[in-house]
Amino acid sequence: MEHSETQTGFSQTPKAAFVAVIGRPSVGKSTLVNCICGEKVSIVSAVPQTTRSAIRGIVNREQGQLVFIDTPGRYKSAKKTNKKLLDISAGAIEDADLILYVMDASRSPGAEDEETAALIAPHADRTAAAVNKIDLAGNAPGSAGCEAAFGFLSRSLTAVPAERIFPVSAKTGDGIEALLSTLYDLAPEGEPFYSAEYYTDQEVDFRIAEIIREQAINRLRQELPHALRVEIADAQFTEAASDGRVPETQGAPEGRLWVRAFIVVERESQKGIVVGAGGAMIKAIRLAALKELRKIFDWKIELDLRVK
Repeated sequence: MEHSETQTGFSQTPKAAFVAVIGRPSVGKSTLVNCICGEKVSIVSAVPQTTRSAIRGIVNREQGQLVFIDTPGRYKSAKKTNKKLLDISAGAIEDADLILYVMDASRSPGAEDEETAALIAPHADRTAAAVNKIDLAGNAPGSAGCEAAFGFLSRSLTAVPAERIFPVSAKTGDGIEALLSTLYDLAPEGEPFYSAEYYTDQEVDFRIAEIIREQAINRLRQELPHALRVEIADAQFTEAASDGRVPETQGAPEGRLWVRAFIVVERESQKGIVVGAGGAMIKAIRLAALKELRKIFDWKIELDLRVK
């Protein structure tokens, strides 16, 4: 089937690929995916391993469609939860068409990088690398930190040519266009996986829960950084949908979305930490989450947030 730009937004021989974004915790994978997609696809926190699932962000250009899979940071730990997160990223490496290995110019390569590079090495023919955070003081291309990352990549991934390694800043966007151009060059020809108007395939409930979790983690990371999750107990979409159901993706008609959500903690003693004195903490989390949600969705959103 022929493709024309007027019908699909893609060129006549479009590329299509899933790109697994891999790296150790806190190298900026989620921020990078958000920057590449031009929308908030993944939540961001200073707490390592904030990403707990494989999050997909979609880029549509004339060259075709790239679907970026933001994966949990690879971290050495014997905990069962960490093993599950490692399995998610390892599965993404095997299943994706391309691999984007992300390093942090401000951190010296360590054991986690060694293990990750060894995992990626057999797939070097479909791998590109990004050395992130070049916007930070002392991390510009040519700096000691940047050179250490480039040196590590040249030693550990010898089959990945230098022209596929890019200094980038997920914060400013520097280097992103060159990186994207190379990924499109590597991508195979194929039909797009999603319609051109999509930038993520996450369901509304999941996106809302992730935004609440992000705001909770950012405010409670000293007290209980990972000892919480978020449940959406009820969600009702009204005024624009006759059946009252929540739309599955972005792009739904205007309306009002009412959500009841619970921040779930592990122990009874942690509830007071989340609620805060006089309810101040949970109110701050709710208001911050609403602010972020209103940037993402066109609907009027009301959030009833509780803790259990």
